[in-house]
Amino acid sequence: MELFAECFAVVEDPRKRDGDHDLTEMLFISLLAALCGAKYCTDIAVFGRAKKELLSKVLVLKNGIPSHDTFSRLFRMLDPKSLEKAFRRFTAAFAEQVKIDGVVALDGKALRRAYERGKSHMPPVMVTAWAAKTRLALANVLAPGNNEAAGALQLIEMLQLKGCVVTMDALHCRRDTAQAIIARGGDYVLAVKDNQPSLLKAAKAAIAKAEREKAKKASTADADHGRKEARSAMVAAAQDLAESLDFPGLVAVARVKSKRGGDKQVTRYFLLTRHYQPRQLLAIVRQHWSIENTLHWTLDVVLDEDQARSRKDYAPENLAVLRRLALNVARMHPDAKISMRAKLKRAGWDENFLLELLANMR
Repeated sequence: MELFAECFAVVEDPRKRDGDHDLTEMLFISLLAALCGAKYCTDIAVFGRAKKELLSKVLVLKNGIPSHDTFSRLFRMLDPKSLEKAFRRFTAAFAEQVKIDGVVALDGKALRRAYERGKSHMPPVMVTAWAAKTRLALANVLAPGNNEAAGALQLIEMLQLKGCVVTMDALHCRRDTAQAIIARGGDYVLAVKDNQPSLLKAAKAAIAKAEREKAKKASTADADHGRKEARSAMVAAAQDLAESLDFPGLVAVARVKSKRGGDKQVTRYFLLTRHYQPRQLLAIVRQHWSIENTLHWTLDVVLDEDQARSRKDYAPENLAVLRRLALNVARMHPDAKISMRAKLKRAGWDENFLLELLANMR
């Protein structure tokens, strides 16, 4: 609780007067509820009442457990930037136990049921920075005006990227994004597609030249989850393109071919700040997808984020941050053999296990 209180002291209380319930205590109850699978403010209030005896051991609870309306009003009013700042401080405390380096994947995820009335076609998008090695969400931001590229730029400004390789899809293959990554001390591996025709044409030409010169390739094959997939990669020098195409930090380009089962072969091209070995490049590209397979999949399948219907004011963004924080806490539990679903179920059923999760919050 001490670490939590220290990190969340930066959260500004949005209530005009001192509320009947302590802000830090409400956020702590909300986190524990999320760890036990709570999805809505009504769930948080039910959890609080059910676990009042346990909570009383670590909290004052001067006026008892807040109602679901009280939790709802808090998350609707709370400044998301303030909560996100506390999220980063809390995650940084975890990161002291492990080194954050390697692949940092940035990607957006729609909060599909959190749209405003009449805007079901454009739900808000939460952009997250994901450390692939540690499987931790490092920071989050709601894309301004649903502009994911602008949200990613805001996110990069929050991060220290020394020793990290930032991976992003073709939407983010932009000069300002590349410059921002370099300014924060990172390298990049950016997918490039038809949205940047001159860059894609130059990448293809550089790869074709390297192929004629019989440049080294690397191949892998696996059958994870019963799906056979073969991949091959080639990397080509492209220092001259950085100046001719005015693209910051560009040193090399790469091509990755992949074929799954009887599906058609897929060819992708990438811009790089380093001339990686082909096998290194394959590993980096594959690690990028852990943000989809590990973070986004868990949010939807385990925490039902796609069905979360909090829509008013700041509630969708704040509750999305809370879910990601809960997953970070659960992932820091040392038993990797327990699935995330099982961890959250067990936390709700077994108070001793819930306390084990909290014991890692040091």
